[in-house]
Amino acid sequence: MKRIITFGELMLRLAPEGYLRFVQSDRYGATYGGGEANVAVSLANYGMDAAFVSKLPAHEIGQAGVNSLRKFGVDTRFITRGGDRVGIYFCEKGASQRPSKVIYDRANSAIALATTEDFDWAKIFEGADWFHFTGITPALGDNVAAICLEACKMAKKLGLKISCDLNYRKKLWTREKAGQVMAELMPYVDVCIANEEDAGDVFGIKAENTDITGGKLNHEGYKSVAKQLADRFGFEKVAITLRTSISANDNDWAAMLYDGNDYYFSKSYHMHIIDRVGGGDSFGAGLIYASLSDYEPQATIEFAVAASCLKHSVEGDFNMVSVSEVKNLAGGDASGRVQR
Repeated sequence: MKRIITFGELMLRLAPEGYLRFVQSDRYGATYGGGEANVAVSLANYGMDAAFVSKLPAHEIGQAGVNSLRKFGVDTRFITRGGDRVGIYFCEKGASQRPSKVIYDRANSAIALATTEDFDWAKIFEGADWFHFTGITPALGDNVAAICLEACKMAKKLGLKISCDLNYRKKLWTREKAGQVMAELMPYVDVCIANEEDAGDVFGIKAENTDITGGKLNHEGYKSVAKQLADRFGFEKVAITLRTSISANDNDWAAMLYDGNDYYFSKSYHMHIIDRVGGGDSFGAGLIYASLSDYEPQATIEFAVAASCLKHSVEGDFNMVSVSEVKNLAGGDASGRVQR
């Protein structure tokens, strides 16, 4: 069984019921989520040995977060306990032309105050095949960026494949800071995952003749973006998700994979969205699963896109789907008919 290690922040997600706005709501549903944790849950649901590494307080709220991962079979042995705060994010679901909104309350969380001494990467990576992190994690502070760099160096030394989802978050750091920090981490990365904006925000590499807000995506432009990223940093593969936002509820969804030689485009799905948070993470998890399962490039990108498409129908951060469900959709069964 392949073993994957993910590293990042697990947060408490507080969300109004249904489509209520923050200013309307008098109660909030509480769940947990976070980029790398979401990837670990998906991979565990696919039957892989997935571990999530972080730092959480030893109190009951921190333990509830750990439990939220354990119930899906994620290995939590290497979550360091300490600090006082679990990071929080508030999520208001958008509808029609009103976009979703996220408000962070994560300053001074346990992981944001962690140090390199909190993690023994040589031990954590024993028996592992793959390491995954996102650009959200080093954005938490210079200390966390240093932890990411130490992890990447050890993973590379031990021969693990390393993937990174650029995941630029303007509420966490500037484009300039992101570019500096991520450029130091990228030489260790084998598989880079980005969306239609990340490469431009972090590295200034943009697709030509593309208007994201207007819903105009140019495939040739994204080929150029992928090749420029691979040429600059030596990536083995670059995967770019292609989202056309018709409204907050309706998106077209596809992706491209570049393997250094050829470009592979997935089929496109028209999605009616239940919850889009975690959509990118479910794509990354699908890409990792298919890569570790030795899928051919076209099958790899089809699996990743189908997995993410299904996630948009699931409430919460975690993607609660199985390999067979993903394969059915990737294979062409998109009818949504009742399975009896």
